[in-house]
Amino acid sequence: MANINRVVLVGNLTRDPELRHTPSGTAVCSLRLAVNTRRKDGATGEWTEKPNYFDVTVWGNQGENCAQYLAKGRPVAIDGRLEWREWEAQDGTKRQAVEIIADTVQFIGGRGDAEPGAERQFVPAGATAAADADFAGADDDIPF
Repeated sequence: MANINRVVLVGNLTRDPELRHTPSGTAVCSLRLAVNTRRKDGATGEWTEKPNYFDVTVWGNQGENCAQYLAKGRPVAIDGRLEWREWEAQDGTKRQAVEIIADTVQFIGGRGDAEPGAERQFVPAGATAAADADFAGADDDIPF
C-alpha cells in the first residue's frame, strides 16, 4: 500500500511572515494560517464558522518571497506535507507539534486583497500540468 502525506489549504495569514536563516544560509520562513470550517449548529440550526490555525514552514527562495511579498491578512494557498516534530523545552518538558512543510505557496489576489469571504480558486501544484497533458491535441478533434 502506498503512503500519502499531502495537505492543501486555502486561508488567510494571521501574522506577518517571520524569516530567519540556518547557519548554512538557507532561508526558512514561518507562516501562521487560519482556515475556516463551516458547521451547522445543532441547537440553533444556523451555520457558523470555526477557525483552524496551522503553522507552515517554507524553505529556500520561496520562503524569501513569502517574507518579502506577504503580510498579515493576505489570502494564500498552501500545498505541502505534514511533519511531526518533538523536542525538549528549556524547562526540560517534552514538546511536540505537527506543522506543514510547504512545497508551494500560491499568493491569492493582490497585495490589498485581504477581504474575508471573497471566493478564491486554487489548483494544487502539478494539477495544471496533468490537465494540459490530458487535453493535448484535443483542439484537432474540434470540427469548426
